Amino acid sequence: MSIYLNKDSKIIVQGMTGGMGSKHTTLMVDAGSNIVGGVNARKAGTSVELGGKDLPVFGSVKEAMTETGADVSVVFVPPAFTKDACVEAIDAGIGLLVVITEGVPVQDTAEVFAYLEGKSTRMIGPNCPGVITPEESLAGITPHTIAGKGPIGLVSKSGTLTYQMMYELRDFGFTTAIGIGGDPVIGTTHIDALAAFEADPETKVVGYVAGFTAPEGKTMGHAGAIVSGSSGTAAAKKEALEAVGVKVGKTPSETAALMREILQNL
Repeated sequence: MSIYLNKDSKIIVQGMTGGMGSKHTTLMVDAGSNIVGGVNARKAGTSVELGGKDLPVFGSVKEAMTETGADVSVVFVPPAFTKDACVEAIDAGIGLLVVITEGVPVQDTAEVFAYLEGKSTRMIGPNCPGVITPEESLAGITPHTIAGKGPIGLVSKSGTLTYQMMYELRDFGFTTAIGIGGDPVIGTTHIDALAAFEADPETKVVGYVAGFTAPEGKTMGHAGAIVSGSSGTAAAKKEALEAVGVKVGKTPSETAALMREILQNL
């Protein structure tokens, strides 16, 4: 089992013909993802060969979905155009929208977040590494070679910490790993992802709070947190989680060791 993404997901890439888009489309194909095309209005009707696949380029998300049956879109467009790309995908009714772009204006993301209300699309990101269901599909930039399939569900704000945790626990493996992004406004939160993992019978989840050495009151990047008084500090979160029986590690290695202990006792 997995959440949000599986081997049957049909993925299009908005910005596939750009430098980053083409590079990571190739890597997604290498990961086994079913990439069915890309979107670039200026290159509609052409095709590009990436990862050994001849991929058609469509003029719009709606056209791409009609022609291919796509249900996932990965966005690799510059920050200034990201809001429009997201709105286009939401209007087309894409099921999953994974926004990789870093540096999207917070106001733009807030407007997209508001626009999502009542719509059928789930957005992950922006400023995130995306979603990977190992040995099935990758929608994003997570290295697919660092972990295999297994019983662990992982959700993190930090891309690099996601990669480290996957590598630390590669011998156990993962159902799905989700990088939700470190921006102040994001489409899918920890709570959203944990609820989905909770509903997945194959997933076991561990809590991990990054930021024990972060200065209180300061908004950090990917792994940081916006804090308010003591309620938002890493120490306060650790205390609250442990009070309800959740084991929390202070470092990725400590967290991995706790996860091993849990899995070995199941």
